Amino acid sequence: MTQHFIKNVDFSKVLEMEALVQYQKGQVVSRTLAQGKPVSVTLFAFDKGEEISSHSSSGDALVYILDGQSEITIGEEKFNVKKGETIVMPAGIPHALLATEQFKMLLIVVFSL
Repeated sequence: MTQHFIKNVDFSKVLEMEALVQYQKGQVVSRTLAQGKPVSVTLFAFDKGEEISSHSSSGDALVYILDGQSEITIGEEKFNVKKGETIVMPAGIPHALLATEQFKMLLIVVFSL
């Protein structure tokens, strides 16, 4: 049997990334695709008004917006990031996300080995 490093998704099948996670009223929904020491890959769907409060990570976190729009705070600076755009939240810098409308994102966090 072959060991797989990506999980929770079909292999050898064309998939639409945005369709892999669904909105749920009043919730933040996540689907982990990979989790390990060097990298973490997770899909999220945020209902409008939902948020992840300020925190920091030991890895650099790249957010790619698949649908909708989010207000992302990095340090003291706020960014409105919309579908098709990406932003990197540097390791060790507090950051937060607020769904100004429903939005979906792909989050890739890269850690030092």
